[in-house]
Amino acid sequence: MTFDVWAPRASRVRLSLGDEVVPMTASAGGWWVPAADLGELPEGTAYGFLLDDDPTPLPDPRSRRQPHGVHERSATFYPGDFTWTDQSWTGRQLAGATIYELHVGTFTPEGTLDAVAGRLDHLASLGVGFVELLPVNAFNGTCNWGYDGVLWSAVHEPYGGPRAYQRLVDACHRAGIGVIQDVVYNHLGPSGNYLPRFAPYLKDGRNTWGDLVNLDEEGSAEVRRLILDNALMWLRDFHVDGLRLDAVHALVDGSEVHLLEEMAVEVDALSTHLNRPLTLIAESDLNDTRMVTPREGGGYGLDAQWSDDFHHAVHSALTGETDGYYADFAPLDALAKVWDKGFFHDGTYSSFRDRPHGRPVDTERMPAWRLVVCVQNHDQIGNRARGDRTAEHLDTSRLLCAALLNLASPFTPMLFQGEEWAASTPFAFFTSHPEPELAVATAEGRLAEFERMGWNPEEVLDPQDPATFEASVLRWDEAADGRHAEVLAGYRRLAALRREHPELTEPRFGHATVDET
Repeated sequence: MTFDVWAPRASRVRLSLGDEVVPMTASAGGWWVPAADLGELPEGTAYGFLLDDDPTPLPDPRSRRQPHGVHERSATFYPGDFTWTDQSWTGRQLAGATIYELHVGTFTPEGTLDAVAGRLDHLASLGVGFVELLPVNAFNGTCNWGYDGVLWSAVHEPYGGPRAYQRLVDACHRAGIGVIQDVVYNHLGPSGNYLPRFAPYLKDGRNTWGDLVNLDEEGSAEVRRLILDNALMWLRDFHVDGLRLDAVHALVDGSEVHLLEEMAVEVDALSTHLNRPLTLIAESDLNDTRMVTPREGGGYGLDAQWSDDFHHAVHSALTGETDGYYADFAPLDALAKVWDKGFFHDGTYSSFRDRPHGRPVDTERMPAWRLVVCVQNHDQIGNRARGDRTAEHLDTSRLLCAALLNLASPFTPMLFQGEEWAASTPFAFFTSHPEPELAVATAEGRLAEFERMGWNPEEVLDPQDPATFEASVLRWDEAADGRHAEVLAGYRRLAALRREHPELTEPRFGHATVDET
């Protein structure tokens, strides 16, 4: 544990440590270090930084723990003190695996990491290879999807904090399941972001979610280092097996070596050192496989990327919904093209974007498993006016048809929590911003976002209403009854077929296994 901090914008920095204030000395490159040796401190010791003459201590930009929230002081945490039992875990390759995406706060009534560990037998029965957690880093408030995080290295305390996170990963590995962590580097949340007080972490300009992170201007080397160190932290200190990189198309980086390529190089090196596979998955809206093209071929060298086109084609074919971005997927041959070519928009005109979009996939050389696909996920459900699932609109046969298209595809299939039993609960967009102005801005932003989809504004749920969150919590007792049990049995049978028939994980585009199945 060190208390060095990068704060080139401050003319004086002091360390608030427990009940003491420790002077700090300016060092090279805008760094500040304690003026005295502090020795070994007990875990949980409170600390923060006093900048200039401000009497309020700020949390550490590299904080590992925020026991009292993102506006309060950080606490010391020693990841190496955990006793791991996964020494026999050798990792898991993404190829041929199934991912299960979940949100810690709504996956169980308890809403904790330890409670997730108690449901691993259920995931194993579905043949899940990886559990993918929505962001768990610290954010203001109690409930949130996690994309409003402001301290990337601290695990949200109501979920159980960093030690509970280690327990979950350890339990997953004992169950033979890998862990993928969703991380957000393209913006910072609106509440509790004190990083600009320390240094130029942000730059001029905005993306959909907030101010741009400084990846290529003055001071960007240290900003990039923070991101890269955070990525390595999850993989090394928490034994995570992969990262899902949120909205990489919003990373504005004009550097000679893009941040994603630099990350791929460092993660590959760590994978060699740890002697287990480590996976990087990009969420990209670009429909461009440069993300997953090897670096020697001019790409960034990531392992996989999401393909929303698959979801849109399946959803439109089975529900008949053709509003908004579903419009181009109305013809059934859109699904056939996605199956054979990976993307529907591969240079074709996108009516939703009002321009040509995407690039063709080299289906002769790129294995299909590099595209992660789904028929439901947090975005495609949660970004609907009511957070309604497809189970509300499709009968059992069509739900299982969607599952078959997903689990028998040549791609990497991903399930979303509760999908496997046609959960009756929605998954709505919810927040708990304590600041009234943020609450109003969030609600108004949702209404504006849904206008293009043609949804009735009266149906848009208030994300700040506690009932919106509470209604999104899974009801596990329903999985054993009626239609829910029938759908769950179908998912388990499809999972068994994937294990029994290697051709169902054949990595070639357009392979004809659905008819056979």
